[in-house]
Amino acid sequence: MSHVSTPQRSDDSDAPSPSRHRGGRGRKREKAGGRRIGRKILIGLGVVVVAAAGTGYWLYSDLNDNIKGVDIDKAIGDDRPEKLPTSGQNILILGSDSRAGANGELDKADVSGARSDTALVVHIPEGRKKAVAVSIPRDTLVTRPECTKSDGGKVPSAKRVMFNSVYSLAGPACTVKTVEQMSGVRMDHYVEIDFAGFKGLVDAIGGVPVTLDKPIKGSKTGLTLDAGTHTLNGTDALKFVRTRYGYGDGSDLGRIGLQQKFMIALLAEIKKQDLLGSPTKAYKIADSLTEALTTDSDLASLTKLTDFGRSLNGIDPANMETIMLPVAYDKVDPNRVVAAEPQASTLWKAIRSDSDIPESAKKSPATGGTS
Repeated sequence: MSHVSTPQRSDDSDAPSPSRHRGGRGRKREKAGGRRIGRKILIGLGVVVVAAAGTGYWLYSDLNDNIKGVDIDKAIGDDRPEKLPTSGQNILILGSDSRAGANGELDKADVSGARSDTALVVHIPEGRKKAVAVSIPRDTLVTRPECTKSDGGKVPSAKRVMFNSVYSLAGPACTVKTVEQMSGVRMDHYVEIDFAGFKGLVDAIGGVPVTLDKPIKGSKTGLTLDAGTHTLNGTDALKFVRTRYGYGDGSDLGRIGLQQKFMIALLAEIKKQDLLGSPTKAYKIADSLTEALTTDSDLASLTKLTDFGRSLNGIDPANMETIMLPVAYDKVDPNRVVAAEPQASTLWKAIRSDSDIPESAKKSPATGGTS
């Protein structure tokens, strides 16, 4: 869960990526980027299921009231792709960094609104035995459709806008609509988790140990770590996954590597502590998680979220494949990428038909190989 055109931020996240002007250096690391991102979603839903089963009604109500809902169907209307002809499911998962509320205490940047730098289309085929997560790079140039904001205002259609600018300008429903129109894939559900939720999750499990093979120094996030093993609390974990300058080649690809390192460590710590076997610990985590969740209205209750979580129990995380949308560097602006064809169309067609994704659809010119 990593944590759009947009104003400059005071963290490490918005400047052009140096690696894009250095030939292939650093790019091949992106081949491995995102292979485990989607697993945290399944674990998070599993935690909610256990917490709901092991607590009283007042705890249930507390968790239930945490969840925020967005009526995606009402906001978008009928201008949507058809649903899958099978029982397969598609979920758009976003990581957001709103400066509102608790998030404002985590990031002092003088920037209004919210952004989403992590976007995954998670496809769960019929049978619920495996899953595929397609990561959409935040700086992919897309056509934004005309949208209606939550306050009723209209946002006009625009070409060649950065994908992650859609969320900050027009909100989650417009992001869903943009993904649906670029892919032809209908999103059955929407799930968003914010900065504060990420911090709360890490603190709820008592911190996460990570091991660095090289130091982090001079990061704009203010994080300085020597090479070696460190147990990060929620605040430092947030800085860690947002670090770019001060580590490696200072590119966005370097940050992707840190994010993957942290997610692997987080999953290992959850398994080590046997959190799903402790209702008390499970409740603490579920409380942090649900407080940070925004979902579509069909999932915006603990009962519905729990039922959905149970439907995913048959998925083995080892069968979760995460790939990047095949992209190529834009010919006009080399700091941006565009969907690579015919790979992208082949990928989305496979998801629409609930079929296996061909290897040819995973090849990304921007990374020089399989994404």
